[in-house]
Amino acid sequence: MKTPLVVSMAVAVTAVSAFCSAAEPQKLVWPKRLSPGDTLMLIAPAGPVERDQVMRFKDHIEQRGYKVKLRDDMFDVEGYLAGSDQRRAEEFNEAFADPEVDGVLAVRGGYGCMRMMPLVDWEGVRKSPKLLLGFSDITALHAGMNKAGVVSFHGPGPASGLGSKEGPTDFTAKYVVRAVEASPAGPYVVEVPESVSKVESFGKGKATGRLVGGNLSLISALEGTPYAIDTKDAILMIEDVNEAPYRIDRMVQQLKLAGKLDHLKGVVLGKFTEDFVREDKLTDDKRFDTTGVLRQYFENLGVPVLVNYPIGHFPQNCTVPLGGEVEVDADAKTLRILAP
Repeated sequence: MKTPLVVSMAVAVTAVSAFCSAAEPQKLVWPKRLSPGDTLMLIAPAGPVERDQVMRFKDHIEQRGYKVKLRDDMFDVEGYLAGSDQRRAEEFNEAFADPEVDGVLAVRGGYGCMRMMPLVDWEGVRKSPKLLLGFSDITALHAGMNKAGVVSFHGPGPASGLGSKEGPTDFTAKYVVRAVEASPAGPYVVEVPESVSKVESFGKGKATGRLVGGNLSLISALEGTPYAIDTKDAILMIEDVNEAPYRIDRMVQQLKLAGKLDHLKGVVLGKFTEDFVREDKLTDDKRFDTTGVLRQYFENLGVPVLVNYPIGHFPQNCTVPLGGEVEVDADAKTLRILAP
């Protein structure tokens, strides 16, 4: 006799087979925006999570007026994972199937999302679009959400300030609320003071398009899979942490060889933090540090490019809609979110 978990996983595998054969929709659905009083579910789809950090995050959300659900097995540890692939996929599927849940918040990245993606009920996601917030390894789930036709939100979780004792920075808090809550509505420009980050740019002019991407390591790893991102006529956003320049070079070159840089409308280069430094100091050629490598690929791409934008593994982590329309302005060095 099959257990409920086996049955649910079999359903998910059948659904993903249909999902993988479908083309990515040109027009994605925006999930319902959040308002105090809504119910949010916390999930751990990647690395193991700290109970104290999650509980501080839960308290912070409840103080804003939200109700919170979570499964106690989210604190399971299986090697470098928050429990088994089946546990994490079941938790994700439950969050999207539960009619009481209005939004889903991933409590940390790390590694593990790609392992569970074949077990996710993507057809269920398509039928019940909900807001998903997270970044880093959650990039894989964002890619799946976009393939399923749903806009998702690249932004901070407990490990990036929302669950710390000090709380998030003012900039981080302002733009996560501005991105995901229902009020106020309408387009807005993200205002980035130099004290937050000194944003630079390559190229000139403005460009509007779908924002795609996230963590560079995950984006490159998804190439050749059904979840590879579609960059045609899009604004590509990338960020990463603790990667040596040659690895950044290799991953961007992979995207280039795959044709993913050919038909872009614009680019947002987020934070590439904790740059790797060669101990032997064989060269001081700045063309081959992280900034130099990115410059080689994007400076003469012929589209507006924002550089050093406060997105990613950085305390000032701006929340943005993946799959949503944005405007990049290289002259003003601004990003405008074009809400539906």
